[in-house]
Amino acid sequence: MEYDKDKIDEMVLALLYLTTFKNSSEYRAWKGMDWDVMNRLHEKGYIGNPKSKAKSVALSDKGATLSEELFKKHFGLSP
Repeated sequence: MEYDKDKIDEMVLALLYLTTFKNSSEYRAWKGMDWDVMNRLHEKGYIGNPKSKAKSVALSDKGATLSEELFKKHFGLSP
C-alpha cells in the first residue's frame, strides 16, 4: 500500500510527545516507533541519530517544539 510518508512522520513526531522527558539540558523520547520513520525524522533534523543502543532519542529544539505543537493540533481538546 502506498501512503503519504510526510503525514506518517508528522503523526509519529506528535506521538513522540507522549514519551518526551527532560534529561539534563535536553529533551528525549522513547524510541518505540518504526525505524524508517525515525530515520526520516533524523534526516529532517527533528531527532538525534536513532541508531544507538540507548532506549531513547534526543529531540532537537525544533523537534521538541514541533512535537508538542503537532500533538496539541491532532489530539488536543478544543476549548
